[in-house]
Amino acid sequence: MTTAPSPRLQVDIWSDIACPWCYVGKRRFEEALAKFPQRDAVDVVWHSFELDPTTQSDASVNMRDILAKKYGQSAAQAQQMLDSMTQTAAAEGLTYHFERLQVANTFLAHQLLHLAAEHGVQAALKERLLHAHFSEGLNVDDPETLIRLAAEVGLNDTLTRRALEQQTYAGAVRQDEAQAQRYGIQGVPFFVLDGTYGVSGAQSPETLLGALQQTWSERHPLQLIGVGTGATDAGFCDDGSCAVPTPQDQN
Repeated sequence: MTTAPSPRLQVDIWSDIACPWCYVGKRRFEEALAKFPQRDAVDVVWHSFELDPTTQSDASVNMRDILAKKYGQSAAQAQQMLDSMTQTAAAEGLTYHFERLQVANTFLAHQLLHLAAEHGVQAALKERLLHAHFSEGLNVDDPETLIRLAAEVGLNDTLTRRALEQQTYAGAVRQDEAQAQRYGIQGVPFFVLDGTYGVSGAQSPETLLGALQQTWSERHPLQLIGVGTGATDAGFCDDGSCAVPTPQDQN
């Protein structure tokens, strides 16, 4: 007996809060999803990915200097990179303020996202954390800041504090990262549709929409019913479907 496919489609997204392209990718995916006719049947799950688990939170560090050192560039060249990224984000309706951004380790924030998932507010918290990091310049490694942000999306302060202090979801973060390794994910954002197709990077809404449509059509192929029971008309309307008559039909 063949098991019917689930009527829902799951999209698993690996991303990091400290990744500027992940916020852009989130907006582009949201645009694609808004155009997808079956969007109400799509479940989105956010997964943990740390671009640099060794990052030390430091409010005194300037992103321009970090980029210049990392890529062996001048301060001016690094600033051009930041300006370009800011413009890309602006095209998606996002406001980046790299001049106020606080370099932060994101391990705690990822743990909090797992707590939020259990309470149905993961998507809201993901958006809040990204905005806090890139637009507001908040420290997303500070427990008190995280507790406040979590409260804004409806999580209980006491519950959040206990989860952070006890590292309740540390294992869940590591499981996400282990799964990313098994998939061969080396950069984010990374979208996995129905556990079958992977889309790497902040692709265009058109590309993401195409991936959604392809995945959906393969899970829900068109079924022909009532074959052989339809009426006929002039010899070319068989089985309830009409075809354009050929010259031979007309003779």
